[in-house]
Amino acid sequence: MASKEEIIAKAKDSITEFDEEMAQEAANEALAAGIDPVEIIEHGYTAGMQYVGDQFEQGTLFLPHVLAAAEAMKAGIEVLKPEMEKRKSKTARLGTVVIGTIEGDIHSIGKDIVASMLNIAGFEVVDLGRDVAIKTFIEKAKELKPDVLATSALMTTTMVNQIQIEEQLKEAGFRDQVKTMVGGAPVTQDWADKIGADIYGENATDAVNKVKAAFSRCYCSSDNRV
Repeated sequence: MASKEEIIAKAKDSITEFDEEMAQEAANEALAAGIDPVEIIEHGYTAGMQYVGDQFEQGTLFLPHVLAAAEAMKAGIEVLKPEMEKRKSKTARLGTVVIGTIEGDIHSIGKDIVASMLNIAGFEVVDLGRDVAIKTFIEKAKELKPDVLATSALMTTTMVNQIQIEEQLKEAGFRDQVKTMVGGAPVTQDWADKIGADIYGENATDAVNKVKAAFSRCYCSSDNRV
């Protein structure tokens, strides 16, 4: 049987080699070895996606490569899902996150990864999908009263819509009742600060860690939700 390190490396390679079958094999090997699905996703699949994303930004890989890598990751996660669901049922929900790709942006790769990892981490995740209208985000914030409202943008032409989320939440008198998180390739900490977002997720792992930290601070200081 392969070692834990070898299985994680195989999971990462499956993404960088755009190999769905290899991704599924790595997932099955991880389950057989009793490895936590979170470790495989975070250190294997997500690490591979981070590499592909970096190469895409540098111009050495192109969108079809990124999409193929994402499909490989999805294939692996599908194998892990039953075990993930089993572990989720034994874990108390930490809070609710509503997430979606901002209006005008049809790319959902980064959002999908963040949503999966938040789910695994113990959050109830409501995924609105891609190219989500600003009014839909606001309506869902009012209806579901989530702890975090997260928006992803993969283009500079669509990230400006994240400003509208902040402004319309204020107009609705709802801004102080929800934390907002922004992320995506062109998004930066400076941008998050400029528009008034509460959390900036540089990548999937960073996003999950920051959301968890926000909840930790909240529950240490108050019995109320974020």
